[in-house]
Amino acid sequence: MSDITTTGAPSSGGAQKVSQINEVVIRIAGNSQDGIQAIGGFLARLAGRSEQEVMTFMTIPATISGGPSIFQVRIGSGEVLSSGDEADVLLAFYQHSYEGHLTSLKKGGIVLYDSDHVQPKPELQGDFHHVGIPISSLTVEAIGGTAKDKGKNLYALGLIAKMFDLNVAKLEKLFGERFGGKDQSILNNALAAFHAGYSHSLGNILETFKFVDSHKKDGHQVVMNGNEAIGYGLIAAGVRFGAGYPITPWTDIMELLRRELPKYGGKFIQCEDEIASISMAIGGSYGGRVSVTGSSGPGIALKTEALGWAIMAEVPLVVIDVQRGGPSTGMPTNIEQSDLNIAVNGGHGDSPRVVIAPANVEDCFYMAIEAVNIARKYSVPVILLTDQGIATRIEAFVEPDLKKIVQDISPDLTPVAEHKPYDLSAPDGITHHLAPGTKILNGKYPVATGLEHDEMGHPTGSPKLHMQMNAKRRKKLMALGASLPVPKVYGPPEGNVLLVGWGSTEGPIREAVDRARAAGDSVSSLHLRHINPLPNGLENIFSGFNHVLVVEMNDEGLYGFGQLGAILRARYCDPKIRGINKTDGLTWKVKEILERAKSNVSAGLRKL
Repeated sequence: MSDITTTGAPSSGGAQKVSQINEVVIRIAGNSQDGIQAIGGFLARLAGRSEQEVMTFMTIPATISGGPSIFQVRIGSGEVLSSGDEADVLLAFYQHSYEGHLTSLKKGGIVLYDSDHVQPKPELQGDFHHVGIPISSLTVEAIGGTAKDKGKNLYALGLIAKMFDLNVAKLEKLFGERFGGKDQSILNNALAAFHAGYSHSLGNILETFKFVDSHKKDGHQVVMNGNEAIGYGLIAAGVRFGAGYPITPWTDIMELLRRELPKYGGKFIQCEDEIASISMAIGGSYGGRVSVTGSSGPGIALKTEALGWAIMAEVPLVVIDVQRGGPSTGMPTNIEQSDLNIAVNGGHGDSPRVVIAPANVEDCFYMAIEAVNIARKYSVPVILLTDQGIATRIEAFVEPDLKKIVQDISPDLTPVAEHKPYDLSAPDGITHHLAPGTKILNGKYPVATGLEHDEMGHPTGSPKLHMQMNAKRRKKLMALGASLPVPKVYGPPEGNVLLVGWGSTEGPIREAVDRARAAGDSVSSLHLRHINPLPNGLENIFSGFNHVLVVEMNDEGLYGFGQLGAILRARYCDPKIRGINKTDGLTWKVKEILERAKSNVSAGLRKL
């Protein structure tokens, strides 16, 4: 916490001073059954409605029975790029929460713990400021004997709200939105628990905190996680049909679309398996309006045969891949970026498809729209790659101008004189299907098939046509690549080290650049949102740096670089492209990136 301390009279809670702060990182540690995600969600959404920047990070157990879990939220009056390396405040519900996460707390930070379940370590009393409150028993006193496991999270939220002088009225409104559709007693108990915590004395805490005024925003903010942003982006893009099968962490998108699409005349179907879901979505797209399916890594593997059919038949389609740890069922609730290879190359034969990856929650909304538009324009499947971190991460961003963004992609059934869906005379290979039911005046109606075909879709074994059609499918992506803007370098366009990232790593990488440059190091970064095809001109950027280090959350492979690193080395044949990789299932910390970059550069220099 960066603060400007103002001394004042003691408050009713016993605080001796109030410190104004620019930002804070709060880590909440307990069990998944304790509702700690609810506390973090309330804090994040309050920040967004208070015109503050916010970013969150959470871990949840993969087992149905639950287990240890955390939710970390970083709130700032200025720009927030990551969820924070170290916490300023640790809220610990159990002994394992205390012992397992104390190392994540800054020296001198505050440990707010449930003294009913936590016994502090005497040897650490001098390193941190301990505040023990019997949260469980006081919650029972406040709202009754059944509240022990269902109300202590909101009691604790009341303590945090008092500590940071949070807006109680806005929090109460959030409670109403969360619990308003349930029995009134649930909302009443929630409010009672919160106010009991808010009214409790903070004991021996030395100070309370108040955020400085936030930087002004150009319009109202919306607050949501990445999965929600993708779902609403697809609806804004005009998607009205989707099909899928449940799998963590994609399921939230599926449930949102199942709930929301009927409001706009659409529907989402839960199928019996992954193969049926992509096949049904392909059918929807062939019907004249781009449809969506999605999954995580294991489900994407099952979808690849049907994906090849869509590529061969040149049917537009959007496929969402919310990545998780792999291989196999791997680590279902941990973050990883290891599906890039299957997204770009998964399937048999030469099967080019588009792969794009949003960098933050706001990107998830707008790139969902972009995915639909690319699929429509180029008649190609588009894979939108996110990951568990960005899927569950809550951020605030400026409310989209829906009047300008929302689009109608209903099929055009205007009669045409003739039609070749695979016309080889198209110079860039781009052709389109007509929606079924469109009248073709010459009476020659095409077909669609997964077999190689001629210009009307009729199956063929012609070597010449196979070569021409392969080239046609390839040229479409080449045309897209040529149209893509070259991404901007964050920092100077030339220097010693260029950090390259993709997906949810953008924030920590940029913060690493800021920290490195403040220390006098020559470091810049480049973030790729379009991965297949790559935008033209990246080689000109790489040539301005001595070291190009690709920061990824996947394995370094046999030769010392990860999946994007391998793509870039294959494309540019540049040995200075090397990898910074990890597979611990956690997001990158800024200090990790800087330490790994320093050691990587030193190793590279020794090899020269």
